[in-house]
Amino acid sequence: MNDRSLPAPQPRSEAQNPSGTPTLTTAEAGRRNRFLRWFMPEIPLARVAVFRVFIYVFIIIDVLTISGDVIPHGWTPELYQPLWLARFLHIPPVSVLGAQILLAVIIVSALLAAIGILQRLSGWIAALSFGTWMLYTQGYGYVAHDHMALVIAALVLPTIGTARFRDVHSASARAGWAFRIVQISVVLTYFYSAVMKWIASGNIADWGNGAVIIWALMRRGAEWSKPFLDMPGFLIAGQWATLAFEFLSPIALFVKGKWLYGVVVFFCLFHLLTYLALGIHFLPTVICWAAFLPLEKLVPKRFAGSSAHV
Repeated sequence: MNDRSLPAPQPRSEAQNPSGTPTLTTAEAGRRNRFLRWFMPEIPLARVAVFRVFIYVFIIIDVLTISGDVIPHGWTPELYQPLWLARFLHIPPVSVLGAQILLAVIIVSALLAAIGILQRLSGWIAALSFGTWMLYTQGYGYVAHDHMALVIAALVLPTIGTARFRDVHSASARAGWAFRIVQISVVLTYFYSAVMKWIASGNIADWGNGAVIIWALMRRGAEWSKPFLDMPGFLIAGQWATLAFEFLSPIALFVKGKWLYGVVVFFCLFHLLTYLALGIHFLPTVICWAAFLPLEKLVPKRFAGSSAHV
């Protein structure tokens, strides 16, 4: 019997999956508009668990190799040219000891987050320390754009909460939102690159018909790529093709199935080609293309639980 003196139960906007992570229900997602259903799709939490390992392990590799110049920067504080965000946050030049401590914090927190220990806390510590590391590595000269998606991935992963490999059948719109943000960041890396080519050249045709690839091959091209210097028409066609697929990169956000796999493979092969020809790998962005894939299929069946879809 209902007691009218008691407040009526309020509808829950989120449900609890067996791992304890709040997730939006399918019924609630159905009440949202089409944009929100696209922007916050329900994805398996096991996908998050696998992606988390990819990202945090790569962060450790990155700070030890690709962006491992922060500690040497500590010897030359006078060369520090902080980015806008670093200026806004009043982040001072890094010292050698400060960089060493920051490196230790990144490695320990990223390792804990990859393993799945204190996922939110270790994830946030890894995100903030790695973000600070990026501000330092980019604050002493050339500003690269290949780390944008990786930094964004580190920032949004802790918002998901607990995700385990056995959560193959537990879906979360919160996780879908985080992955969509990573996907958009990946795509904008290419789209913004094309826009900046337009802005820097003043006329997109000037860049497309220019000698950018020729100059790159002359400066740092592999020996096998040097014969292409005698085929300027082919290289100019390659520049226009680059502009085309950079401007069309947002397609990756809307295609599914084999078409999506094809897009991912295409961009990965493109980066493999630029690495073999020019030594430019773009690995921080390449690793984030994994956000487009059904990574939960990598989880062995013996680890997959029987938790219900929510």
